[in-house]
Amino acid sequence: MGRGRIEVKRIENNTSRQVTFSKRRAGLMKKTHELSVLCDAQIGLIVFSNKGKLSEYCTPPLCMKQIIDKYVKTKGVSIPERDNRVGAVPYNEQAYRELTRMKNETLNLQLSLQRYKGDDLSSVQFEELSELEQQLELSVNKVRARKFQLLHEQLENLKRTFISLTIFIAAIIGLINRKYCWRRKTKKCANG
Repeated sequence: MGRGRIEVKRIENNTSRQVTFSKRRAGLMKKTHELSVLCDAQIGLIVFSNKGKLSEYCTPPLCMKQIIDKYVKTKGVSIPERDNRVGAVPYNEQAYRELTRMKNETLNLQLSLQRYKGDDLSSVQFEELSELEQQLELSVNKVRARKFQLLHEQLENLKRTFISLTIFIAAIIGLINRKYCWRRKTKKCANG
């Protein structure tokens, strides 16, 4: 028997989250290996935990650098060679801008989620609170509409079931009456 679906959201308990991460990372590594063997695919997988610990898988006999170089050639992205001087940092303007955009977007989404949950509203301005209130009211209205739709459907199903049961009971009563009347008629016939 299969397991039920789980809601995909962040696990709040740190221990449970770490255990789930470890198990799923192992499963992901196993699936990656199976895919590379079964389909003769060249795969490079990089996973960072929330504490920054690196896990990686690379299709043998390749190394991660070879996979990344192949990716760079295919995508046409230029990554500067690593400068081995002390303090030198490779710099790619486009990647930096994309990373900054993604960080800002992630931060905005996290703030939005906190606001929707009602967490940390101390720094929110009045206009933002009004907008948030309107968005929440729209969401509540959608939830209510769906709830009433489901209740209406259930009520219609109950009405149909009630009508079916009423017809069934009437049919049984009719059969009982016919049987009762038939017995009375046969007794009259025997007496008469």
